[in-house]
Amino acid sequence: MSELGTRIAEATGLEVGVAERAVGMMLAFLEQEGDQDIARKMINAIPGAAELVSAYGGEGGGFLGGLAGGLMGLGQDLMGLGLGMGEITTLARQTIAIARQYAGDAVVDQVVASVPGLNQFV
Repeated sequence: MSELGTRIAEATGLEVGVAERAVGMMLAFLEQEGDQDIARKMINAIPGAAELVSAYGGEGGGFLGGLAGGLMGLGQDLMGLGLGMGEITTLARQTIAIARQYAGDAVVDQVVASVPGLNQFV
């Protein structure tokens, strides 16, 4: 159980294990879909985040087995964990808030800007 997982679980109402998986998948998505260098900088700044990406980052197969990726694919993967749209929105906002705390606004803003369509969700 990581502090990051615990914080996300408390903020979203998810079980810690589910929260850790979801955060790992979300951060891995940001690294894959956005500017990898700046995303890695952000991930490495958050205590425990790199471990969650390593453990759970490869779990998502994307919508319809990878036929549709991007935000839609991530959303489908998170729904596969049992999350509803409200929980996914809260998860995204809380993850970004924690990232801002550790990596700073400038880094997080660059990551968000590098992923098409993400800014409307965070």
